[in-house]
Amino acid sequence: MSTKVTDFTRGNPARHILRFYWPLLLTSTLQQVYNFVDMMIVGRGLGDQAFTSVGNMGSIFFLIVGFSFGLANGFGVMIAHSFGSKDEDTLRHRLAGTITLTAFIAVFMTIASILFLPIALKLLNTDASLMKDCLTYGYIIFGGLTASICYNVSSSVLRALGDSKTPLAAIIISSIVNLLLDSYFIFILHTGVGGAAAATVISQVVSTIVCVIRLSQIEMLHLSKSDFKNEKQVYIDLFRNGIPMALMNSITAIGCMVVQHFINSHGVDFTTAYSACSKYLNLFMNPASTAGNAMSAYTSQNYGAKRFDRIKQGLLVCLKISFVTYVCLGSLMVFKPEFLVRILIQGDEAVRLACSFLPICGLFIITVDCLFVVRSGVQGMGDPVLPMWSGVLEMVLRIAAICLLINHIGFTAAAIAEVCAWTGALLLNVFGFSRILIPHLKRDPVSVKYALPHRMKVK
Repeated sequence: MSTKVTDFTRGNPARHILRFYWPLLLTSTLQQVYNFVDMMIVGRGLGDQAFTSVGNMGSIFFLIVGFSFGLANGFGVMIAHSFGSKDEDTLRHRLAGTITLTAFIAVFMTIASILFLPIALKLLNTDASLMKDCLTYGYIIFGGLTASICYNVSSSVLRALGDSKTPLAAIIISSIVNLLLDSYFIFILHTGVGGAAAATVISQVVSTIVCVIRLSQIEMLHLSKSDFKNEKQVYIDLFRNGIPMALMNSITAIGCMVVQHFINSHGVDFTTAYSACSKYLNLFMNPASTAGNAMSAYTSQNYGAKRFDRIKQGLLVCLKISFVTYVCLGSLMVFKPEFLVRILIQGDEAVRLACSFLPICGLFIITVDCLFVVRSGVQGMGDPVLPMWSGVLEMVLRIAAICLLINHIGFTAAAIAEVCAWTGALLLNVFGFSRILIPHLKRDPVSVKYALPHRMKVK
């Protein structure tokens, strides 16, 4: 593990981003793969009904965890701004505020999500045959929500400092733990979906411990009691950046939940097919989503250092990454949908439905790939509000498409709803990115005078 955090404000942008990106990509890919294998173990070990029950929880999980993930990213952007401007005192105050807020948020969200779960499942029009397994899985996952929130926050802080290797180490360890426990609980103890949920929670605790240990080794993050005092303005700043990013995720999740409601109303085959397609979308969007995370950390530091010219260079690098992944993974969705789907599910009707969804999304997935990068750039430049409104636009377009089309063209409407949502959100964020960056480039096209000389090291 490197003994240095990474200063993105100096040096070759492409080299910095790629060195940061690859460990980050391995981290997020491992997360997706172990989620994917987790679902495969559930499907093969417990059957399509258990698979559908766990898959049905996806939009609810995105609503709750997505909110905490947005907060974590918002807090991380503020810390990256302080790091980029080399203001260590403000950095420590913001970290102290992040720790305090995380503790309160974790308790509140755990209680709220447990109470909300039965209501949410009814709102999704969940089939009665799935309800028991959904509740079992959900109560355990949300009971351990603190572990997920703490990992999201601690890894976000590390990324803000340019450390993508520690989250990778954490996910490698936790993935091994998760898959071993999954197999043990399901195939040996026969604990059903509850065992899969428990394995996930335990693995998240492990990943949090790894990240927290690393943070404790970074000298400039060593906090004193004074860092926790007079925190009112710090809390305001953190919430001002974190809440819109959290709401963006949750608003998007609400749109997905409405789609899930319409899907569920058409029977278990629709629900099973949608669960499988959602898993592939998450997996195949992952490289571009990771490029967005790299763009966020890179942009945040350079915006704090007023290196606006470097932000434009970073955008081009991350968009190139997104295009390469689109060509590779989009092609699989277009040309090999049945091969992909049968890895997860076996029912012929569900497979047929999924095979009508994946080629459409595979053809247009470039829109969401670019959206991840551009939106992260907007957030990194300190504007979380416009991306939040893009989340509202996503929700409106997704709901409108599914409402208008599902009774006419069936399951394919879900794919068209995704494409409409991605396209609308991308156009709005392109406008926002240009509105922020272009004036800065006109005022100071080179920004050389803002280059800062030193790198911060851990103890």
